[in-house]
Amino acid sequence: MNPLRSHNNLMILCVLTFIGMSPTALKGQANWLNSTEAPSKNELKKGQEDFYKLIGEDPIAYRYIDQERDIFWSTEVWEILDLNQKQNFVYYYPTDTTNIDISRRSLFDVIINGIKTEKIKEVYSTEYLQERKSVRDIFDSMKKVDTTDLGVQQFNAGEPVDPQYIRVTKITSRDIMYYKILGMWYFDKRNGEMRYRIKAICPVAPDVNEKDDEDPDLVEMFWVYYSGARQQLHHTEVFNENNTANPLTYDHLLNLRKFSATIYKQKNAYEDRAIADYIRENALFQLEEADRIKEKILNFELDLWNY
Repeated sequence: MNPLRSHNNLMILCVLTFIGMSPTALKGQANWLNSTEAPSKNELKKGQEDFYKLIGEDPIAYRYIDQERDIFWSTEVWEILDLNQKQNFVYYYPTDTTNIDISRRSLFDVIINGIKTEKIKEVYSTEYLQERKSVRDIFDSMKKVDTTDLGVQQFNAGEPVDPQYIRVTKITSRDIMYYKILGMWYFDKRNGEMRYRIKAICPVAPDVNEKDDEDPDLVEMFWVYYSGARQQLHHTEVFNENNTANPLTYDHLLNLRKFSATIYKQKNAYEDRAIADYIRENALFQLEEADRIKEKILNFELDLWNY
């Protein structure tokens, strides 16, 4: 059994959904093909409603896992989903939403909107999901307000500061460099196969105070407990470059591991130290170590079947 092809029931159901969704999805998108007028807002809204009916109100439920009865072996790994890689562009774009369909948004915009509307509540400061991060703290960390020298002069003179002398810097989806993903690989002894489940995800961007610097420090903005965000990610249509008649969702893509990522840490006895902490200043050796960990995980299943 090839572990790379080992998918759980969730993945199989997702694939079956993709195969069967074409006619309905196309109907919602292609009304303009038979019309002499551009689609109205109501027609676009109807197409979006058809999409929601197609994928269902709720994401496909995870199967209940009994820790003692079902899991024979497991390990947690941290990965970097680099948005500079072509395969991951679907998570980065669109960065400019001024003139684009309202149904298409970047992963960061979807998460931020979910936090703002309180559809995503499980947000934490670190990957260990112990200390919650408030909505105010999140948005304060994404914004910096500066006053130029001329504005300071106005303020010191007791005059109201002209808005043109107030400079506001914000972190937007354009600034996101990569995502950190924490997930668990485990061997399901009931089904006799290796499986994977995402635990948390974190956008990484330049520190807002150093955004305009040539080499700014990159910071973890917040960690989102993935299961608590699935509903929001499930209701977001994602561009499918292979077939626009078959729109996907972020929940589908992430659960199917439709991304390119590199392991940078594995749970260990040394305070979960990262690869860079024990292989210093050698990027090539760090990548080789990441590949070694990945190969070890994926070969675990094969080794079980050797007699």
